[in-house]
Amino acid sequence: MSAEGEDRDARIEALGDRAREERERFDPPSDPDERALSYLREGLWPVLAVYIEARSSGERLSRAEHAALEDALNEWLELYALCYGVGIDSEFSVRETAELFVETHNIRDTAQLLTHVPARR
Repeated sequence: MSAEGEDRDARIEALGDRAREERERFDPPSDPDERALSYLREGLWPVLAVYIEARSSGERLSRAEHAALEDALNEWLELYALCYGVGIDSEFSVRETAELFVETHNIRDTAQLLTHVPARR
């Protein structure tokens, strides 16, 4: 495996570990919007960045990397929804999420469109 691949593995592992840690110590926030946005910036966006960088470079993700990346993505989206008091069991693909982000150019809109949280007014 190349040094770039090893770095990517470490990044994916760290994103998954961080999501699990956040889930274990989750307390409903007093400001759902602020916490939800921090989960998107610190979790969902880095997950998408790993995927987009790999796709842009033409380097394929291994099955294990892809599965770990999707697990992390779904953990972060579940945390996002929990901020609004909504428990979801998300099973989104990293590809569909990245494609939606490319369409919307907005990480918050991407999360809302996927999870339907918070409900649109």
